[in-house]
Parts: sequence; structure tokens; C-alpha cells
Amino acid sequence: MGVEFKLLGTGAGLGIPSFYCDCVACREAYADPHRARTRSGAVLDTGVERVLIDASPDLRTQLTREKIPSIDHLLITHWHYDHFGGIGDLEYYVRLARRRPVKLYLPPSAVHAFHSAFPFLVDVFQVETWAFGRSLVFQGAKLTVLPANHNIETGGVLVEGERRLAYFTDTAGLPESTVQEIEGVDFLICDATFHGENWFPDAHMNFEQAISLGQQVKAKKTVLTHLALHYSVPVTAAQVEEMLKDHPAVALAHDGMVFALSG
Repeated sequence: MGVEFKLLGTGAGLGIPSFYCDCVACREAYADPHRARTRSGAVLDTGVERVLIDASPDLRTQLTREKIPSIDHLLITHWHYDHFGGIGDLEYYVRLARRRPVKLYLPPSAVHAFHSAFPFLVDVFQVETWAFGRSLVFQGAKLTVLPANHNIETGGVLVEGERRLAYFTDTAGLPESTVQEIEGVDFLICDATFHGENWFPDAHMNFEQAISLGQQVKAKKTVLTHLALHYSVPVTAAQVEEMLKDHPAVALAHDGMVFALSG
């Protein structure tokens, strides 16, 4: 097996369906479970090690659904609950199976918050901080954290194997320095939280903005993720896919989607 990047979750903080919502997106997901979306996260599998990128509140469901047996590293892109809420799901994996800490890479600004929220995990993780521009090198792949435009300190990742993939789930466009770093990537997987009006233009993008970002960075394929199809204008995944027929270089992400970076 070559190097693979798999999307564990492709929803925004609400998930789809949401228990309290009866919009067209939630009804679609109830009728067709393949249209359901857990909260955003991904895993880089080199064939030797697995790097989990974010730990959503749905982490246990994601790992069991995808039959992922082990995690060696965890990188948290930013300290919002929908991206760190599942950290505790790794506790008994470490205590009962792995029996040695998982490396946990945190935003520098989140270290105190992590220790305050999870003091019982002090022996479960080996905590380090990531830094913008610093790379983590694994067999067959290099992962570099790059700045995103969000409302707290947030990174996205550039993963380089035989192919290059950029993963930015929470961002309002990208800083020029990041645009330059990821120009020409094979895959840009990016924030497309809103359909219609973007309620948080300093933190997220809507579909049109995400498509424009893909064109700006000259991505060979742009994949829309971190989807909240509930707002601002509820829309079904089927309707979005129909709209995207006018954009052959753009695809809609789904949970379990895999990108081959080598092999």
C-alpha cells in the first residue's frame, strides 16, 4: 500500500444530520446514511505510521467505521471543540493496546487549554507544539503546517508524497504566504462551510469562495469539505453535486474519501 490521505469526517460543527434539525440536508442524510457527515478530521497513512489530523467528537465512530487499528501521531489544527472534542477517545487505546504515548502536536496557544481540559491524559500523550513552516517527516511523506485565516490560531497542512495535498478545513481564504507554498497542488481540500450567504466571512468560506480559492492556487482538484449544508440556505448534497457539474475540477467531499499520494 502506498501513502494515503483519508477524510474521516467532512461536516462542520453541527454534523449532518443534526438531532434538532429537519432541513432538506438532514432529511437527505436520514434517508441515505451515505449522505451523513461526521465532524471534520482526517488520517494520513504512510503504510508504516498513521497521523490523525484533528480529533472530532465523532472520533470513535470514525475510527471503527474505517477499521483504523492504530494511531501514532495526532495533530490538532486549532482549539475549537469540533476539532479536539474526541481526544479522550484515544485514552484506552493507549492504556490497553499501544502502551506508550501518542505524539500530540498542538497549536502553541492551546497547550494550557489542553492541560486544563484533559489533566487525566498527561501520560497518554507526548505533547509538542507545531510551528508554521515546520515539517514533520514520515516514511514516504512530509507534512508541513501552514497558516490559515480563522478566528483563532489555526493551521492547515501541506502533505507531500509523490503527489501534493493541502488540507484547510477552517479558513477564510488563505494568507499569500500559504498560497505560494501550496500553488499547483494535486488536491486542495478546503473549507466550504456555507451555501449562500457566508455568516462568518473572517473565519469560513462558502462554495463560491472555496471554488475561487482552488482556482487561485491552481489546484488540479478542489474538494469541498467542512460542510454545513443546513445554512445559510439549506441544500442537499445531491443538489450541490448537480451544481458542481459546471466545475469539473471541483468535487464534494464525503466521509471515508481517500486520496492516493503515492503508489
